[in-house]
Amino acid sequence: MTHDPGTDEQDRAPGADGAPDADTRSAAYAELAAVGPYGVHPGHALITMVEPHPGHEYAYNRWYEDDHYLAGAMAMPWIFAGRRWVATRDLQLLRYPARSAVARPVTAGCYLSTYWITDGRYDDHLRWTVTINRRLNADGRIHHARTHVFTAFHDHAATVYRDGARGPRDFHALDHPYAGLVMEVIDTEDADGRAALLHRLRTELLPRRLADSPAAMVTVFRPTPLPDDRMPYVRQVEGVGHRLTLLWFLQEDPRACWAPWYTGLDAEVAATGLGRVELVAPFVPTVPGTDRYVDELR
Repeated sequence: MTHDPGTDEQDRAPGADGAPDADTRSAAYAELAAVGPYGVHPGHALITMVEPHPGHEYAYNRWYEDDHYLAGAMAMPWIFAGRRWVATRDLQLLRYPARSAVARPVTAGCYLSTYWITDGRYDDHLRWTVTINRRLNADGRIHHARTHVFTAFHDHAATVYRDGARGPRDFHALDHPYAGLVMEVIDTEDADGRAALLHRLRTELLPRRLADSPAAMVTVFRPTPLPDDRMPYVRQVEGVGHRLTLLWFLQEDPRACWAPWYTGLDAEVAATGLGRVELVAPFVPTVPGTDRYVDELR
């Protein structure tokens, strides 16, 4: 049998006799869509904070926005929402604590990308993302002049709302035009300590901090380990079993409300005796299709 030299072999699935069979490939998509969870709850998240290497800021931004955000994330099954955020130099300088176990130095990681993944579809999505990133790398569609400062898949643990049943829900959060985001990373001693802190956060600390604040909601996540066959430039997740990652969704620019609302989060957690804050980092949303803020990173 001869093959059409103009056909990409990677895009064709083998039939029962070993020959390419597009119908078999299409049937697999129909079968997968007919079974399994397909709700709108963000049961899982990918949260990735990255530092482009000096001199590569514009190239990184255009690569991520024009290609990787889509082909490396949004086009994949079971990711249903995404948003990119950026920390200009003045926002980086608001971060604390100065000695962070997450970002070294604490100002590292000027771009943050957040993605919601359908509840119950983490394993399915992970198999796809590992494979597609291998393909993107082989095809020269990975920008290597960057460092992953904090990249982890997460399981959803809680969402706390300022206004109760009113306003956008957590599944709207990455589509709603929030003016800013604060990422907070907390480490505890062990899984029991994390469970105890999560309870305090849900029932006491977060409702009190949210009341009358510029933040409409806080989503809380637990990191999960990356698979052994992950891309080699992404290091294994730290803090699995004893870390919480919080995303505060702000209706104001974080620079306008930082001092009264988002300083002191570390002291508040420390006072519980259950954990220590390892990073509090503010961001504003990027403007898709532009290089806005790129010249304000250094």
